[in-house]
Amino acid sequence: MGQLVQRQGSNRDAAQAAAAVAAAPQQYLTFTLGGEMFAVAILNVKEIIEFGSLTEIPMTPPFIRGVINLRGAVVPVIDLACRFGGRAAEVARRTCIVIVELEEDEQKHDIGVMVDAVSEVLEIVRADIEPPPTFGARIRADFISGMGKINGKFVIILNVAKALSASEIALLTTMGDPDAPNEGEP
Repeated sequence: MGQLVQRQGSNRDAAQAAAAVAAAPQQYLTFTLGGEMFAVAILNVKEIIEFGSLTEIPMTPPFIRGVINLRGAVVPVIDLACRFGGRAAEVARRTCIVIVELEEDEQKHDIGVMVDAVSEVLEIVRADIEPPPTFGARIRADFISGMGKINGKFVIILNVAKALSASEIALLTTMGDPDAPNEGEP
């Protein structure tokens, strides 16, 4: 009987610990893009660098602005405004590149994300995050993980794994290449 009471107590402790983790605020890097505020989980952000010269890659979709050399590694740079279906972003004084680390198929990829300006790191409690809208957003719903409420305003929290999916970007790149073999062709 004593063991049963201990197990119930440990289950209750585990549930309390899970509730504490769920209630704990998460940190997000916020940035502006086309006049709107977006956020990405800080755990995905490796660094923020000044916008510099890019090496353009021929025959890639317009949202792939090019590549940069980041300490010897080739890192693609995505224009998020263009990726979300808008026009290419203008380079301004505060334009920068956020280096995001993604894991896909058990491999880690660094991808540069071109943004208008980085704002700040904010903590958002999970209770202040609403589900993504099912309609009315200017970007694909699967690119949004939630809508964070901060001081009465909403911040679009991006699902970077979907918005920057290396496999989807590679597929879109080959679709634009007339010399690429069709699926099933050698």
